[in-house]
Amino acid sequence: MQYYKMDIASIRKDYKLKELSEYQIEAKPDKQFEIWFQEAVKAQVPEANAMILSTVGENGRPSARVVLIKDFDENGLIFYTNYKSQKAKEILVNPYASLTFFWPQLERQIRIEGLIEKVSEEESVNYFNSRPWESRVGAWVSNQSSVIESRKILEDLYKELDEKFKSMGTIQKPENWGGFRLKPDFFEFWQGRPSRLHDRLCYEIENKNWKIFRLAP
Repeated sequence: MQYYKMDIASIRKDYKLKELSEYQIEAKPDKQFEIWFQEAVKAQVPEANAMILSTVGENGRPSARVVLIKDFDENGLIFYTNYKSQKAKEILVNPYASLTFFWPQLERQIRIEGLIEKVSEEESVNYFNSRPWESRVGAWVSNQSSVIESRKILEDLYKELDEKFKSMGTIQKPENWGGFRLKPDFFEFWQGRPSRLHDRLCYEIENKNWKIFRLAP
């Protein structure tokens, strides 16, 4: 098989849209995150709520996948999943993880690190009940990250459970489904700049207060 030769090394972009200085940034990282997130939504960045979750399991090998943030405040960032999925199993073994947001339309990236814990059952139930009907049925259908023989198995089970729940008139949250909250102890706000001299401003917890510092690009 002959492959088309691509000059990948020559793919370049000079970042010129914005800048980030110590005089512009908020004193607390959750406030700075809120500002940037709102700007990403306003700029109609596709799937601005998509983030890369990186975890490490007991085998020491890192793994990463895209998940969707569903809420955030001063206590952390929340996402939901099947508690029997690979990511959940790795979190339960090693509760430290990182999140990465990349918004190329704004030439921005945010890295967040911290400790992950389960949200309360009440929070998980409330969010589950707010989901579209199809998503709630899907949570029952998929034994996430397990090996299956074919897609038909999923489709047949979806049809069976959809009919069952419609006859019941309700869908309860599965016991093995719920939320995680990453409680940050580190943020990095990255703004692309010309000549690869990017702005990298970081927040780190020190004596229960946030310390702000700049990293070389």
